[in-house]
Amino acid sequence: MSGAGSEGALFAPTTVSGYGQAPCPDSHSRSMKLTLLLAALLVPSSALADWKPVETVATYAISGQTVEELYVSIGDKGPVIGKDSAGNERRAIAHTNFKLTWQRDYQPQGGACVLKTARPKLVITYTLPKPAVKLAPEVRARWDAFAAGLAAHEKVHGAGIVDMVDRIVAFSTGLTVADDPGCTKIRAELTNYLDQLSKAQRQASRDFDKVEFGPGGNLQKLIATFLIGD
Repeated sequence: MSGAGSEGALFAPTTVSGYGQAPCPDSHSRSMKLTLLLAALLVPSSALADWKPVETVATYAISGQTVEELYVSIGDKGPVIGKDSAGNERRAIAHTNFKLTWQRDYQPQGGACVLKTARPKLVITYTLPKPAVKLAPEVRARWDAFAAGLAAHEKVHGAGIVDMVDRIVAFSTGLTVADDPGCTKIRAELTNYLDQLSKAQRQASRDFDKVEFGPGGNLQKLIATFLIGD
């Protein structure tokens, strides 16, 4: 897996009264093959200790002096993450995306191909709202609690991405395919595994959002507390 990915969009409101009805992302489901998971688990943990992700925070400015004004501004200015079935822009309250690239060392050995090393470069970006002006102390206190909850939610998505990359490293390092002197079969096997793992990770992310936005979920409570107080 190389390229960019997107996870954990908290959908922005269209009205203040709509905070309890935040939609959840569409579902995709696919389980990973047991044999591939077992192969990954057999790789020594030392294969995972050789890299660290880069995590960055981007902000977008919102306007307003009251909690209601701030929340409406999120709906107007949140990052666009796509369009709905009617062609309208879909905006997020907060968003996690990532860019993942690899350095891989494939080596032909006695008619087989061995993937000696697979070193990832992972950059995770958390996009969060930020008030453009100084807030009154009471509003600032509620905003700080709200913002901390959003950041904590997005961090869970980030941890899921890191876990996915760890699993890829574990599966990839030392992967050997017989009768593959041109190292083509091994690439196909790796691509198949990455596709399964990516789908499973996205599904886990969506499942997490569904719980967070569901009745009594942390995000439902967070938004309600921000808008109406304790």
